[in-house]
Amino acid sequence: MTEGLARSVRTTCAYCGVGCGISAQAEPDGRRLELVGDGAHPANFGRLCSKGSALGSTVSLDGRLLHPMIGTKRAGWNEAVSLVARRFKEAIAKHGPDSVAFYVSGQLLTEDYYAANKLMKGFIGSGNIDTNSRLCMASAVVAHKLAFGADLVPGCYEDLDLADLVVFSGHNAAWTHPVLFRRMEQAKARGQKHVVIDPRRTDTAEGADLHLPLKSQMDVRLWNGLLADLIRRGVVDRAYVAAHVAGFEAVEAELSAADQSVSAVAADCGLAVADLELFFRWFAETPRTVSLFSMGANQSAQGVAKGSAIINAHLATGRIGKPGACPFSITGQPNAMGGRETGGMATTLAAHMDFDAASRARVGRFWGAERVAEKPGLKAVEMFEAVREGRIKALWVMATNPAVSLPDGERVREALAKCPFVVVSDCMAETDTTAYAHVKLPAMGWGEKDGTVTNSERRISRQRALFPAVGEAKADWRIVAEVGTAMGFADAFSWRTPAQVFREYARMTAYENPNRFLNLGPFTGLTADGYEALEPVQWPVTAEGGTARLFTDGRFQTPDGRAQMVPVAAAGPAEAVDAVYPLALNTGRVRDHWHTLTRTGLAPELCRHTPEPYVEIHPEDAAPLGVADGRLTRVQTRQGEAIAIARVSDRQRPGSVFMPMHWTAVYAAQGRSNTLVAPKVDARSGQPEFKHTPARVRPYRETWRGFFLARQGWAAPAGLDLVWRRIPQAGCQLHEFAGRGDEAEREALRRALTREAGADVLRFEDANSGALREAYFSGDRLDRVLFTTCGGALPPREWLAELFAAEALTPLDRAVLLVGRAPGQPVETGPVVCACRGVRQVKIEAAIAGGCGTVDAVGDATGAGAACGSCRPEIARLLGKAAKPEVRHAA
Repeated sequence: MTEGLARSVRTTCAYCGVGCGISAQAEPDGRRLELVGDGAHPANFGRLCSKGSALGSTVSLDGRLLHPMIGTKRAGWNEAVSLVARRFKEAIAKHGPDSVAFYVSGQLLTEDYYAANKLMKGFIGSGNIDTNSRLCMASAVVAHKLAFGADLVPGCYEDLDLADLVVFSGHNAAWTHPVLFRRMEQAKARGQKHVVIDPRRTDTAEGADLHLPLKSQMDVRLWNGLLADLIRRGVVDRAYVAAHVAGFEAVEAELSAADQSVSAVAADCGLAVADLELFFRWFAETPRTVSLFSMGANQSAQGVAKGSAIINAHLATGRIGKPGACPFSITGQPNAMGGRETGGMATTLAAHMDFDAASRARVGRFWGAERVAEKPGLKAVEMFEAVREGRIKALWVMATNPAVSLPDGERVREALAKCPFVVVSDCMAETDTTAYAHVKLPAMGWGEKDGTVTNSERRISRQRALFPAVGEAKADWRIVAEVGTAMGFADAFSWRTPAQVFREYARMTAYENPNRFLNLGPFTGLTADGYEALEPVQWPVTAEGGTARLFTDGRFQTPDGRAQMVPVAAAGPAEAVDAVYPLALNTGRVRDHWHTLTRTGLAPELCRHTPEPYVEIHPEDAAPLGVADGRLTRVQTRQGEAIAIARVSDRQRPGSVFMPMHWTAVYAAQGRSNTLVAPKVDARSGQPEFKHTPARVRPYRETWRGFFLARQGWAAPAGLDLVWRRIPQAGCQLHEFAGRGDEAEREALRRALTREAGADVLRFEDANSGALREAYFSGDRLDRVLFTTCGGALPPREWLAELFAAEALTPLDRAVLLVGRAPGQPVETGPVVCACRGVRQVKIEAAIAGGCGTVDAVGDATGAGAACGSCRPEIARLLGKAAKPEVRHAA
């Protein structure tokens, strides 16, 4: 850490559900931040991934919402809050409480979630508050409740160290939870086996002992086949089942209704019989087994059934509540768990209480509320459909971007445009969703917030402020409290500090609680100093401390204390592929980006590994369609069309394609994948089927293309039909574009991009080839660069982008600028593997060819993988590719 900065503050990362601890030093005036992993935090023991390591690049004031806005005009807080309260009250008076809705986020702190849920379910009197966690973990929540009686995660991260077998079911941990994956890499080195169930050969699958690339949406068939095989082998723990489990006979009967032979299951799943037999044998022979399941399992119309099938296998074998053995749902967001606990989902009331009469009365007594919501509210997809249909008149969106993240995105935008009153509280001024807001309320961002989050292993950690609030930004809980007060509920929302909110929530978990596992009783008297010093702790919290594992005594939160096995039948996807749309579209995350780029898009280093949208397709599917690697490609579904760069790869299963979900209208309007996704949902959880939408793919066939470098980000000029992508660089913004028009289109773009440029310009034009190269200067500094071509090659962009950092160009640089390459220097091209150090794949491959035989040796030679380590699985894949090891996966 650097001298001269403020003292180190221990806080928690803003990204995934691992909940990594961070030790940070900040310079408040300059918004400068240095950070390292917190070596004392039990979630990460000092490790950070690429995203966490780059948080210091995301705390600038660029793009921040600094003041309340009503329409396009700046407003004061009193005016904005009064308007929000009045419009909500008017809607309720005229149309009832269900005419208003809150759509919130796993980016909120627990205190924020608690306040929002209290206002909606306790005092407005509607269940219409739902969270973007509905898109991530809702199916696991329902599966937990069906099996355990409540949304309870049985295991802890230590189980990942202790397990002898880890099954990754729809979980690309190497990219989505890199810090946990590093722990499992260490365990693998001492003999832990890894099995990956995933249609794609991800980096997690590449390093696995066995990869099962099953057909789309055949997970239930596979897990049912496993349980049937365990029964045949006599591996069921009959004593455990007799003492602690109900429903085994019903599940056994369901299994007997289908052919559960290994060959039949393998045929249905599209797997090799030998591979499936090996998986079944390993599972049967390994008592210490952890089954990790995440988005690949949950984001499905069968998501609940998948979760239940996984849990059934563990209950039948008694592999739960024991060191190294559990079914383990891994959450995607930093506080998805906190939202599930406080009642941030429409389907639960509060603090793991449901809408039964006794729970409603209990919550009413605790809150002093007379009109507690009587029933569950609308889940995310149906909530926005209700907005579109006019049933919801006022909507408040908090800390999320549903115009991008929800399925069938154009329909969501239509809903937002129709809504009579939209409020958005966010830390960013311009998102795809704020464009529809009638009122924008400035919220604190990470580094300013002060509160708590809960990670995937039920561990509560403090997120502490590093900087003062910017502009007029306020904490989300305080904004909610001010609106609640303005609506007439002042006594219920009189908190002055986040510690007071947390204490009230802790009291609620303990209130009239004879048997609910979620209990923070020891924190009901937590002082302000105690809250500030709170150490990470896993709930349930007792006088002795936290609880690592649940169900160690075989007792569950069901009426009879027994876990419930749930019969589930295998079924196909909600919408099958057909002759018109013959491919299955699967969407998901990439390694270095997060959600909709509102944070990671501020860090140029995080834009290196995956700089723009892509569609991954198998060579067998690409060749007949004329789709070429690296070329723009159209992806069409019944919902819409997207255009992205093709990645032709045998890592993708034939018959399916993959697109990342992160890009927005701000960065790549035509690359938004969720506009393609059908709004099919799990009937019980309401979670969308992001992993399967029938699609077709065609070449885009551009007639010209180019790039534009400028100091600020530019949107595609209006009136031009271009494919436009913006990629942040360290000193400028890179814009890649392509079109299918003629010379007039190219000239219209040139005029739009250079209209206000200075007269000092370098220019090269070749009318025969359609090539144009221009560089504009402002004084001695490079101001903008435009290169276009109708078919010739374009130079790498890196050197040109670096020139924007110079106060003045050297005469030599200026002389060769339009060549696009630094004189006398080799040009490195190809994908970046290590984002932290900017190390490209070609350099790593050269090191391997030169004798580096391990990931550490490659790191010593190139620097790749020697910082955060997020790229180590990819380096291992390149090593494996060079060595051609015998890694088993179905043909």
